[in-house]
Amino acid sequence: MKVLIVYYSTYGHVHKMAEAIAEGVTQVDGAEAVLRRVPETLPDGVLQKMGAVGAQQAMSHVPVCTVEELTAADAVIFGTPTRFGNMCGQMRQFLDATGALWAQGALVGKVGSVFTSSATQHGGQESTILSFHITLLHHGFVVVGLPYAFQGQMRIDEVTGGSPYGASTIAGGSGERMPSENELEGARFQGKHVAGIAKKLHG
Repeated sequence: MKVLIVYYSTYGHVHKMAEAIAEGVTQVDGAEAVLRRVPETLPDGVLQKMGAVGAQQAMSHVPVCTVEELTAADAVIFGTPTRFGNMCGQMRQFLDATGALWAQGALVGKVGSVFTSSATQHGGQESTILSFHITLLHHGFVVVGLPYAFQGQMRIDEVTGGSPYGASTIAGGSGERMPSENELEGARFQGKHVAGIAKKLHG
């Protein structure tokens, strides 16, 4: 059973969460976690000015995803940074290329889930995930979130991401904050939860 983790990460925050998602997936017997990045759309010069080249190089070992790979997965967990309360342009362009899969109904019945990051605590994490769900529903995915069984999302002793819609992290205004252990644990829980549901459906 294959769980595809497809993400875009500018500075490495979503990448770090994706690795934790993968750890959770592999806790389910028979589940294989496959990491893939969506294609970059920004020129190297722009990435250089953004100070993102180093992070991009650190993630270069993760292969770039093709839309056809979505059809071979039993579940797909998407990761995107927040851009004004929505998914990033790179992810939107990738999804916009799945029209042929939609026409074929190729993704109907697969498990779909989303995780995200934003610069600030109230930077649109929930709206990003919820608006992402619209695309998944159009494709016929069985949408799965992060249930309150993961009680780390209820903590009030620290600033932390995470909601019933999906795992998330807060990056800071300059990207200075990497995911906390609680946020990574939420990502692991989501990965395991999605893989468990996919296994039941697959069986």
